[in-house]
Amino acid sequence: MKILITGGAGFIGSHVVRTFVEKYPHYHIYNLDALTYAGNLENIKDIESKENYTFIKGDITNEKLIELLFNEYKFDSVIHLAAESHVDRSINDPLAFAKTNILGTMNLLNSFKNLWYNNWQNKLFYHVSTDEVYGTLGKEGLFTEKTPYDPNSPYSASKASSDHFVRAYGETYNLPYVISNCSNNYGSYQFPEKLIPLFINNIINNKPLPVYGDGKYTRDWLYVVDHAIAIDVIFHKASIKETYNIGGFNEWQNIDLIYLLCKQMDEKLGREKGTSEKLITYVKDRPGHDLRYAIDASKINKNLGWKPSVTFEQGLSKTIDWYLANEEWMSNIVNGDYLKYYEKQYN
Repeated sequence: MKILITGGAGFIGSHVVRTFVEKYPHYHIYNLDALTYAGNLENIKDIESKENYTFIKGDITNEKLIELLFNEYKFDSVIHLAAESHVDRSINDPLAFAKTNILGTMNLLNSFKNLWYNNWQNKLFYHVSTDEVYGTLGKEGLFTEKTPYDPNSPYSASKASSDHFVRAYGETYNLPYVISNCSNNYGSYQFPEKLIPLFINNIINNKPLPVYGDGKYTRDWLYVVDHAIAIDVIFHKASIKETYNIGGFNEWQNIDLIYLLCKQMDEKLGREKGTSEKLITYVKDRPGHDLRYAIDASKINKNLGWKPSVTFEQGLSKTIDWYLANEEWMSNIVNGDYLKYYEKQYN
């Protein structure tokens, strides 16, 4: 089987690529990534010499390139993770998110349709999405697979649109698809614009920990290794044209998460208790900030047998340990040296 995984040099994508390459040697995994700021080949250098792995540098917004790749390699299935994904960046440049997340997805759908139309046996287009498409929750309730879409940021609107196009291609062309909507991911190899790696790096360097508003925004947190396992399970076991919510079964207010992070960091760095908490700095809230996300992941649990392997406290501890053991990786990101790896390998 030939599987195209898009965005495989990114945070979640690198974990998915590694899972499939190592677990399924009889598959050939093609990793397509544009190597934008969040793509990092160091994330997957441990598998770059595997015989069942091929890296392709390319942008999903390049319609001609995508068509050429499908015609050349004849991918049997697609696991689509490539996306612009940071809410703050979407506020500053919404058109970039529309281009990548909507038009890029359509390019993949068109090429997949054109290659296999009327020959869908053993083919699958797996679209990886986000819980942010559902909008925001009050103090009660959970997002289910039947929750109406109500996106509030340019990022979530672009992902909601791409979800709709995937379903539309399923209905119009009978294209076989599955969609998953995940909660906030955390773990190794995450670009340090995101809360947890940003705050780990700032604590190490005694820099302020900027907290939006009152810090009481609530998120469900999912360990990235568990997410990669869930994607594996859905890819192999899910029914066609189904949607699955993937969550960590745990909600944390941002400020409580930060207090836990500070506590664990002080313990691991051998600092006096309360040292890191002193770095907390409240800043102006961002526009369209959703109050609460919470995933009901009972469908994937009951139907496919998946559940998280770690608690949030355990996953956070593993995550901190990884960043402390890989400070050079973090340093290369912060100072931009990771870009030199691209130049050495592919320029």
